[in-house]
Amino acid sequence: MMRLIKGLLCFAAVFGAMGAAKAMALDVSARSAILIEADTGKVLYAQNAHEQLPMASTTKIMTALVALENGDISDMVTVDASAYGMEGSSIYLDLEEEISLNDLLYGLMLSSGNDAAVAIAVHIGGGIGAFADMMNKKALELGAYNTNFVTPNGLHDDQHYTTAYDLARIAAAAMKNPSFREIVSTEYYRAETGERARTFKNKNRILWEYPGGTGVKTGYTKAAGRCLVFSAEQEGMGLIGVVLNCPDMFEDAEKILDYGFENYETVIMVKAGVTAATVSVNGGEKSLLELTPARDIIVPVEKGGSASYRTRVVTDETISAPVYAGDVLGYIEVLDGDALLLRRDLIAGEDIPDAGIDYYFRRIIKRFAA
Repeated sequence: MMRLIKGLLCFAAVFGAMGAAKAMALDVSARSAILIEADTGKVLYAQNAHEQLPMASTTKIMTALVALENGDISDMVTVDASAYGMEGSSIYLDLEEEISLNDLLYGLMLSSGNDAAVAIAVHIGGGIGAFADMMNKKALELGAYNTNFVTPNGLHDDQHYTTAYDLARIAAAAMKNPSFREIVSTEYYRAETGERARTFKNKNRILWEYPGGTGVKTGYTKAAGRCLVFSAEQEGMGLIGVVLNCPDMFEDAEKILDYGFENYETVIMVKAGVTAATVSVNGGEKSLLELTPARDIIVPVEKGGSASYRTRVVTDETISAPVYAGDVLGYIEVLDGDALLLRRDLIAGEDIPDAGIDYYFRRIIKRFAA
């Protein structure tokens, strides 16, 4: 059983009183767009962000994430007929060629290989349909409720769609995977396996041209238009954006990133090591224990302003000795209005040994010696 031990703690006073962040209209060509802070997922800018739209090869973000979570990058993949000769952008896989999953992932994300996507789907899922089921299951886990995947590469299908909001959530999760982040931040990559020499160049100009650019993926089909998922980091703050059906996708992405970095910054709301809650301990040499966040809780705020975030602390109903420093004994949630922004583990700040016979004996001796 878990219980609230401190109710809702309002931290608005720490930053001042601001209320909602100012709205700002950006002149962008995108039909749908969004910008979020990468760690918390807080929306900093949005335009038609919940409209369901096709997303072309930005689909491959989920393809790569599912592959990394369910496969081994050292696996050798045999290219079958379903991947060979795939239409659209390609890394020109040969029938029955053997190539590593790692090389396929670089070909997928840097050169946007549609054939690489199918080869990965067949290897990981056993087929395109089964792999799409894995993609949709992962989307639901990430809260991308208005998304449906049919293909691993984003070639058009009327039932294959997402929203800018959902795609930003998927990208944020993917960017937390170290292998994924390394792949999409790579400018050039030479494949180490396969029957022919292949060098992949990243098509994402944000990575090349924007200060602090870190990824993520381009996309285009006639039905979807130009699509881009993009990310950058400056002064410790990471941003992730999406533009769908956007004729000027790189220019608009830079404009949206500029808006985010010019108007927002991150602040430490609760520092690691600082007491966030105190709980009772049964049967220990001490009866009270301080809990602290496992790491700093950092949130985005508008520059020159603040945010009305609240925290909610939840811990085990009963804590019994022995307790060891670093034990996870609950969590702290940060709420943005009624919405959960993030959750962090709370850990014990010290050891509390079990109160054995020696402990009570020492207490008796101490009492009589006083």
